[in-house]
Amino acid sequence: MTQAFVLGAGLGTRLRPLTDQLPKPLIPVCHQPLISHAFEHLRRAGAREFIVNTHHLAGAYTKAFPESQHKGLPITFRHEPVLLDTAGGIANIADLIRGESFVVYNGDILTDLPLAPLWEHHQASGNLVTLALRSEGPGQHIARDSGTGRLTDIRNLLGTGQHGTHQFTGIYAVHPAFLKHLTPGKIESVIPIFLSLIQSGTPIGSVVVDEGSWWDLGDRTQYLEAHRAIFSEGDTFPAYAPEARTSWNPVHPDAHVHPSATLRGFNLISQQAQVGQNAALEDCLLWPGARVAPGAVLRRCIVRSGMEPMVNWPTPMSNL
Repeated sequence: MTQAFVLGAGLGTRLRPLTDQLPKPLIPVCHQPLISHAFEHLRRAGAREFIVNTHHLAGAYTKAFPESQHKGLPITFRHEPVLLDTAGGIANIADLIRGESFVVYNGDILTDLPLAPLWEHHQASGNLVTLALRSEGPGQHIARDSGTGRLTDIRNLLGTGQHGTHQFTGIYAVHPAFLKHLTPGKIESVIPIFLSLIQSGTPIGSVVVDEGSWWDLGDRTQYLEAHRAIFSEGDTFPAYAPEARTSWNPVHPDAHVHPSATLRGFNLISQQAQVGQNAALEDCLLWPGARVAPGAVLRRCIVRSGMEPMVNWPTPMSNL
């Protein structure tokens, strides 16, 4: 694995108003941008170059990665003035692909599932595309032949009667020949293309990888619960870099929490965040630079950078 394409151009509508401030792949997770976890996951698996498509708030990527690199590995940002969807996004970076298989990785997931089984199966199978799947999950839409791993349907869209048995993880390996099936500039999802190739007998394969953790951070509930799980006793995320956990403290060293403040349940308080005198937090996430006013009471809230809630907010599941 040399190149990896991380999808970063989505609008993040389910996370609004959080994504009014940042693209979804840049929301803070364990005190760093979500997409940084994808980069590190891929780097540990062998990737040496990253490509990221941008659209919504594209300038935020330049601010987050001013040197266009992650731990010395280059990042190429490819802007989409018009959002092209997944297939269109892949077609738009075809000129950057160097004639060998690459990995596509959704920018709104957080996972430490091992990537080696996906890559090894893809290389050995001759598949045009190989999807990483899980046996359990909220969207078991992928139907597959258990012997070969080849896809047979997706959500019964081919009318096979197979509604699916496995969850798609948002990670897949792609042979460069797949690019010939894409139309440059066309707004298009990969799903219809996968279905057409399945019908034609082209090998669109899969491998089941149930090890590790996997979260879709597309909505605020999963965003909060992923943090709670990561910092729970006995959790091992990220399995690809267990030493990283030593630097992950729920309260960042550069945050300031007034001694009189009350913290209940799980709270993640990021760098430069401030919690005022007699404030009370329960199951909240504070982004870098967020402030909680003295006396404020917040429950299951996400407070964005630069925001300062000044009144009680007892209603759960709030984005501020």
